[in-house]
Amino acid sequence: MSKKVEYQDLLDAGVHFGHLTRKWNPQMAPYIFMEKNDIHIIDLNKTKACLEDAQAAMKNIVKSGRKVLFVATKKQAREIVSDEARRLKMPFVTERWLGGMLTNFMTVKKSLKKMSSIDKLMKDESFNSLAKKERLMISREREKLEKLLGGITELTRLPAALFIIDAKKEHIAVAEARRLNIPVFAIVDTNTNPNNIDFPIPGNDDAYKSISILTKAIGSTIEDALEERKRTKDEDKEEAESEDENGKPKKKAKVAEEEE
Repeated sequence: MSKKVEYQDLLDAGVHFGHLTRKWNPQMAPYIFMEKNDIHIIDLNKTKACLEDAQAAMKNIVKSGRKVLFVATKKQAREIVSDEARRLKMPFVTERWLGGMLTNFMTVKKSLKKMSSIDKLMKDESFNSLAKKERLMISREREKLEKLLGGITELTRLPAALFIIDAKKEHIAVAEARRLNIPVFAIVDTNTNPNNIDFPIPGNDDAYKSISILTKAIGSTIEDALEERKRTKDEDKEEAESEDENGKPKKKAKVAEEEE
């Protein structure tokens, strides 16, 4: 069972620090506690409540067996998000969001197929017989594709949800998800419009510790949901194996007691 994130955990991680007051988005007013030294302070009670709502919704989505796409292209979030996504075997985008990654998914799938074909070519003996310049061009193309699409190689269909760090920066991803009715979970700072997000989590989206605690909170929920799904499947399998062809429970063989 994942550890519940408490108010003090959020405070220690600096989740409450927003942007300068002059950069705020008025739509964030319900989530702001006060102003201090020209900086907006986020109400952590609201953050905690929103995080719990997001976790409950995320758990239901993951239990259905679908993928959640992690998105974080800002420098301080890349490593945290990619590590967590890899741990959970979920797709992620941490380099650059390609326009149409969701709305033109068939084109993205073609690029993934091309990358797979290059991999097969590079493993083949015939690759070494190519001219050095040609091998170099193929290798560079593979590196470029890996950088842009390496995190989504296992994404065979559109994700069931997006988890985004900095919804303002990733506005194209948000717009594409909304167009396709894909739910968006996102950390929203005081300079962001939370109304565009299905499950906004008010918090500092710039500090490493803040990004880390919120990402890992969502990650632990996904992990719980995956384990619960696996348990249910195992139980269903055992139940199916214990039934005969007519769907009736099989009679357990009686073990004869040994005579003394």
